[in-house]
Amino acid sequence: MERKNLPNPRVSALLSFFFNGLGQIYNGEIKKGLALIFLSGISMLVLILGAVFLFYFIKGMFFPLSFLVWGGILFFIGLTGIIIIGIYSISDAYYKAKRMYEEYERHNI
Repeated sequence: MERKNLPNPRVSALLSFFFNGLGQIYNGEIKKGLALIFLSGISMLVLILGAVFLFYFIKGMFFPLSFLVWGGILFFIGLTGIIIIGIYSISDAYYKAKRMYEEYERHNI
């Protein structure tokens, strides 16, 4: 691999910041990137489902307290998942690209 074909760590981290998993795909880790995109999607769906439960409880369309409880739990789990996956995706993309560059420099000096 030539030096000009190596991924830039900053670009990799920026891509993962905007959309989880894109930095991994940019680095050449297609399976990992797709897995992170899938997990982010699942987390987003859980967050949206929790928000819908909370919305219906607040609007008074459904009065059972279970809508408030389940809505809060699902919203919290979804939000936590998105944050954890986001932080992991950004840091992993950056450090993987940095390691690739350092390995290239070590072998080609």
